[in-house]
Amino acid sequence: MYTQLDIETHFDGKLKIAYLNQPDTMNALTKPSLGDLKDFIKECNEDDTVRCVAISGRGRAFCSGQNLDDAFVQGNEHHDNDIIRKIVVDYYNPLVTEITHCKKPVVALVNGPAVGAGAMLALICDFVLAADKSYFAQAFSNIGLIPDTGGTYFLPKLLGRQLANYLAFTGKKLSAEEAKSYGLVAEIFNEEEFAPKSMEILERMSNMPTVAIKLTKKAFAHSYNNTLKEQLELEGDLQQEAAETEDFKEGVNAFLQKRKPDYKGK
Repeated sequence: MYTQLDIETHFDGKLKIAYLNQPDTMNALTKPSLGDLKDFIKECNEDDTVRCVAISGRGRAFCSGQNLDDAFVQGNEHHDNDIIRKIVVDYYNPLVTEITHCKKPVVALVNGPAVGAGAMLALICDFVLAADKSYFAQAFSNIGLIPDTGGTYFLPKLLGRQLANYLAFTGKKLSAEEAKSYGLVAEIFNEEEFAPKSMEILERMSNMPTVAIKLTKKAFAHSYNNTLKEQLELEGDLQQEAAETEDFKEGVNAFLQKRKPDYKGK
């Protein structure tokens, strides 16, 4: 089904991981891989058994960004003048929408370099777990382009105006430690511990009260544009929705009975 992804399932199907699987190009993004990844996220979003989603890369890189051969050779047989716009609109934008609207937590496992669209692919996820040898670079300006893959929307919100400008204008490479200091990375693990430590976090996420996480994501998304009054009203509505879930009842019962909760994601 997937031509350029390697899919793994863990924890009785509650966790699904998509690995970009083009190590010879450091997992450079192509139209097939972008389409595969969009379809993968969509399927996970619609599958009630899946409670956590992750994206990573095979080989030594997470993702080196857009494969330029795919964009300008294979994708431009008719020499379209607006080929870049078509790739952004038809492939990148739908993927960004699927990831940011996903009801499940979407985690980036950055095992190596994340460059250009590859860096933004990681940063639009709900949070990033990174290997200590990884790095991030907004390399768009190096070839005369602007940040895409949601970059112009998310970078100022993640970093503030000055740092967003600096990284976008210069293409400066950030080590994993620098990225964490800027709030772009949640946790860093050394290379030997990256896989097992990441899986521990993903297992925990796969057993969390999924509806509450979905509602938290929804509230955070609305906070970008809401007034305080609107956000407080939304919190009341979403908190009531969370309180009507089976997981809330299980959480309260587990607390009163002094035991570990067994959430079902319902």
